[in-house]
Amino acid sequence: MRPFREYKIWQLGHELTLEVYECTKGFPAEERYALTSQLRRAAYSVPFNIVEGSARGDKEFAHFLRISLASAAELDYGALLAHDLGY
Repeated sequence: MRPFREYKIWQLGHELTLEVYECTKGFPAEERYALTSQLRRAAYSVPFNIVEGSARGDKEFAHFLRISLASAAELDYGALLAHDLGY
């Protein structure tokens, strides 16, 4: 396997995580342990799972990519919710 930093999808996931952290800085304090935390965990789950999967064989790597995709879907809904709440 290639080092995880060489995967374009990891690079994009890392950039997305940084953007989510920046965007959630302005969320209300009462969301710190709720929506803010959930969005951040979903965001960093994407590149974390790519890193873990890249250290394993091809079959397991595919499994970890599916987990990353599920985290991205979770983040997609969280971003919609945050938008609709006016954050």
